[in-house]
Amino acid sequence: MPSLMTRLSSALVLALALGAGLASLPATAQAQPRGKPIVILNNRGGNVVEAIRQRNKLAASGRPVEVRGYCRSACTIYITLPNACLGPGATVGFHAPRIPGTTIIPPIVDELMAQYYRGGILRMWNSQWKHSLKMHKISARDYVRLDPQTRLCRK
Repeated sequence: MPSLMTRLSSALVLALALGAGLASLPATAQAQPRGKPIVILNNRGGNVVEAIRQRNKLAASGRPVEVRGYCRSACTIYITLPNACLGPGATVGFHAPRIPGTTIIPPIVDELMAQYYRGGILRMWNSQWKHSLKMHKISARDYVRLDPQTRLCRK
């Protein structure tokens, strides 16, 4: 019978393969978002593959997406959606992805997340945050300073 680590590795490889396939789907057109905004409020993150699936759904919806409150971990990949804005009072938290309930940082997951970051956020991710089990919190305004392409939502 395969060991727990072998089973975890197999499951992780399958999940990452699914996630990579989803991540490579084309983005929706850069048209102005229409309709009632989808508000992401105080999102703790979670499974990166699930977050990528959700991100693709949010992009395909064509509706505005507002990321507000505390957005941490996998939630951070929503901020760079073409139809998203970041609440001016938001706090964004970054840390190394890990297997739930452990301190094990799985391979490739940090790269899946990195494909959704830009500019100074990507530089900080690659140099510091992706290696840290500690949560690194920044304000929405600091986020925009690091990634000027990010739009702040109206109050």
